[in-house]
Amino acid sequence: MAQDKVFIFDTTLRDGEQVPGCKLNTEEKIKLALELETLGVDIIEAGFPVSSPGDFASVNEISKVIKNATVTGLTRAVQKDIEVAAEALKPAVRPRIHTGIGSSDNHIKYKFNTTRENIIERAIAAVKLARNLVPDVEFYAEDAGRADLQFLAQLTEAVIKAGATVVNVPDTTGFCLPHQYQEKMQYLINNVSNIDKAILSCHCHNDLGLATANSIAGAIGGARQIECTINGIGERAGNTSLEEVAMIIKKHPELGLYTNIDTTRLLPMSRLVSDTMRMVVQPNKAVVGDNAFSHSSGIHQDGFLKEATTYEIIAPEEVGADTSKIVLTARSGRSALAYRFKNLGYEFDRNQVDELYQQFLNVADAKKEVQDSDLKEMAERVN
Repeated sequence: MAQDKVFIFDTTLRDGEQVPGCKLNTEEKIKLALELETLGVDIIEAGFPVSSPGDFASVNEISKVIKNATVTGLTRAVQKDIEVAAEALKPAVRPRIHTGIGSSDNHIKYKFNTTRENIIERAIAAVKLARNLVPDVEFYAEDAGRADLQFLAQLTEAVIKAGATVVNVPDTTGFCLPHQYQEKMQYLINNVSNIDKAILSCHCHNDLGLATANSIAGAIGGARQIECTINGIGERAGNTSLEEVAMIIKKHPELGLYTNIDTTRLLPMSRLVSDTMRMVVQPNKAVVGDNAFSHSSGIHQDGFLKEATTYEIIAPEEVGADTSKIVLTARSGRSALAYRFKNLGYEFDRNQVDELYQQFLNVADAKKEVQDSDLKEMAERVN
């Protein structure tokens, strides 16, 4: 079956950095950008150049060192923003300006105090200016998740005609349900006459915990770019998680999609971003959390030890993890206990394991997790 590429647009350095306490300096941004390129990211959003001298410098310096990925800078639909971004991106091998404006009636009324007609005029002017400065322009229709579909299609057609090569359809507030977001993409594909001249992009927020689901639904609906961050960090409740998107597409070939992400680098990348941005990854985080390959239930442990795929759809090495972990708690069974003893170099027969298991339960009831040191103490008493 022929497969379509989904371009991975990483905004860890821009949207991810908006998390309180996660501010990066230029040196840190350059380091992460180089690792993102090695990971296989197609587009790196390096910052918002007009926002500060530091962000301008970061975008400019990243543009100098990135050789394969596209480097983009965010702007509003404002002339100065766009001109400053173009200046920052001058050294880039593949520069892109990411400009846009609100598209929902909520934003048009309360944020811009204007009309739909004026929004389209400003969008066209911004895209035309950006396209005169760089060959690759992405337009974002902010709050597209709540925008009127007919107006969104009209706006999309206008910016593509003005020169946009990518149209970003953001669920800025994380409001959409997956089927709604998929239908939004399908509507644009079916109702925008020049849609073949641009790529549709998903940019989903996680306010209702649906960012990744919505992005995948958007790709099923026809989008071919997904905007995401490492560990799903980002404004408010965060963004679509890059590692989740990459593994979903890898594990579901029936979607007919693929990415250029080297999944074996996902866990090291996750830890690097966590350390650099001083943002802890929750233990139960999909794909890269500390517990993602841990088993503590006796039923799960028994099945896993007989055949790993009974409870693991991802092998640890696929994402750069060392191995799965059998965690001993009061919920663990005899097979897991025997397995851990064997790893420590102890071979016990069935009767001995039964005897040790009773001791183990007493320890496990008193502690949240039984450690190797506890097991060694038990083993020495048997020997």
